[in-house]
Amino acid sequence: MRSLGTPDNAHQANRGVSLKAGTIGMTIMLVIFLVALVFAANENDVVGWLVVIVSLGWLLVFSFVVFSLRSAAKKASAKFGEAQDSFNRAAGRNVNGPTSESSAMRDEKLDHSFKIIQVQAKVIRDYQGKDQGMVDRAIETIEITAHNARGMMKNSDDDGPVQGTVVNE
Repeated sequence: MRSLGTPDNAHQANRGVSLKAGTIGMTIMLVIFLVALVFAANENDVVGWLVVIVSLGWLLVFSFVVFSLRSAAKKASAKFGEAQDSFNRAAGRNVNGPTSESSAMRDEKLDHSFKIIQVQAKVIRDYQGKDQGMVDRAIETIEITAHNARGMMKNSDDDGPVQGTVVNE
C-alpha cells in the first residue's frame, strides 16, 4: 500500500513513539491524581480535596485530548491510505494484488504464449528428421516463450518455482 512515501516500518515506529508518549503522559496524570487522593484522604482537609478535584479535572482533560488525537490520527491515516491507493491506481500500480483488468490482460498474454508453444510443437513434429534448422528454431522459440510466460507469472526474476493458485477447468 505504501509504495511512495515512508515505508511501513518507519510509519509504525513513528506511531509507536506517539502511542508511548500518550501512554506515559496518561500514567503520570493518573499517578498525580492517586497521590493527591491518598494525601487528601490522610489529611482530610479542604485544600487536599481541592487538589484532588483539580488533578481529576486535568486527568479528564488530558484523557479527552489523548483519545481525541488518537481517533483523529486513525481517521487521517485511513484517509492518507485511501489517497495513496487511489494514486497507485491512477499511476497503474497494483494496490492489493492484481486487478481484474490486469489479471485479464495477463491471462490473455499467457494464452497467447501457450498457443505459440503449441504451434512450435507442431513445427517440431512436422520437420523432425527433415529440417534440423527449423526444429532448432522452434525449440528456441519455445524456450523464449516459456521464459517470458514464467516472467508474467512470477514476482521476481529468480529461477525458483512459480507460486500461485492452480485453476482447474
